[in-house]
Amino acid sequence: MKMKMMFGLAALAVITLTAIGCQDPGQPTEGPENVSQQTPATKSTYAATTEPSGALPVGEAREKTVDGEEVTLVGLVGGSSKPFIEGLAAFTIVDAKVPYCAAEEGCPTPWDYCCQTAAVKENIATIKVVDDKGKPVMQDARELLDVEELSTVVVNGKATRDAQGNLSVAAKQVFVQKGN
Repeated sequence: MKMKMMFGLAALAVITLTAIGCQDPGQPTEGPENVSQQTPATKSTYAATTEPSGALPVGEAREKTVDGEEVTLVGLVGGSSKPFIEGLAAFTIVDAKVPYCAAEEGCPTPWDYCCQTAAVKENIATIKVVDDKGKPVMQDARELLDVEELSTVVVNGKATRDAQGNLSVAAKQVFVQKGN
């Protein structure tokens, strides 16, 4: 019985070594040291790899930006309990000067700013990721950009103002700050 077990282990070792030896030397082997360290966002053409400079906080951009103007702004993903639009690369951001609700305050969704609803109205913008033709990207922004609620993002794009003064930005790329 011992002999059969030892023979089986030896055969398994030979098969494993043969499989490793037969791999294309140009191809990396599987394993944690050879797995791409890219996040979904770094693979997306819509995720900026460098942060745009000169970004205005959302509140300031709402005051200064006119319809059709190129604008760069910064804010935190949030403003409602569901700031992302399902199946579309679009979401809302809020000026960082507006404090979001803390879990200690009994708020299960701090990104909805339920403690600051009045302040959010003048400090929110809608971000729509668009393709080269200006059409909305039909993919969830969370997957496309590796972004989540309360992530800080910097966007550059064309501003649109509606009759109520709400600010939307059609952005071809979004920079997501990591580590916040």
